[in-house]
Amino acid sequence: MVYRRTQQVVKRLAARRRAILTAARDTASSGGMAAVQIAPVAVRANVAAGTVYRYFPSKADLISELIKEVSRDELAAISAAAEAAPGPSSALAAALATVAVHMVSHRKLAWGILAEPIDVDVAVTRLASRREIAGEIEKRIIAAVRAGHLPAQDTSLAATALLGALQESLVGPLTPDNLDDPARLRDVVQTATLLALRAVGVTDARARGLVVQAALPTMMPAGERVG
Repeated sequence: MVYRRTQQVVKRLAARRRAILTAARDTASSGGMAAVQIAPVAVRANVAAGTVYRYFPSKADLISELIKEVSRDELAAISAAAEAAPGPSSALAAALATVAVHMVSHRKLAWGILAEPIDVDVAVTRLASRREIAGEIEKRIIAAVRAGHLPAQDTSLAATALLGALQESLVGPLTPDNLDDPARLRDVVQTATLLALRAVGVTDARARGLVVQAALPTMMPAGERVG
């Protein structure tokens, strides 16, 4: 007789996998991607190290899945913010502001996904993550161009350039200081979003209004919203 897992067993296995990924994410958020090691993740997830390996055969597999999960969450947030906007230009502003907020709110995790040196090869997953985010931004640029709100341009190159500018200015070694100050955090996000909108051809006056419409405080993760 072929053994079939009961619904209860399936749920238990899924919950254990979720606990491991949550532990890995919490570890990366507090200590960077290099801190994601099997043993400490197992302790945080309250499982044996061998259990982690049953779900993720190697550390590279665990980190790759973590990157994919974070990217999926970010894509969902970007899409939701853009879809809630009243028009193509405000949708682009909302998408860019969401990217910026995620970066500055989770800088260690964002840097870990982007470029932090680690001892396993996850280059393919990292590249896929960037392409997906750039693709979501490009979709919003295309819509704004078609609506006549932006000049015709190489939308793929523009989206890649905007993502690169946000990453370099908000995540890497050149990240501004004092981002623990809510007012400073808000200003940095607004400035970065405005710069990105200018780059694709939105005029300053309209861009400033669009940044306000992006409702930055509501995009902040719980417990990290700027007042």
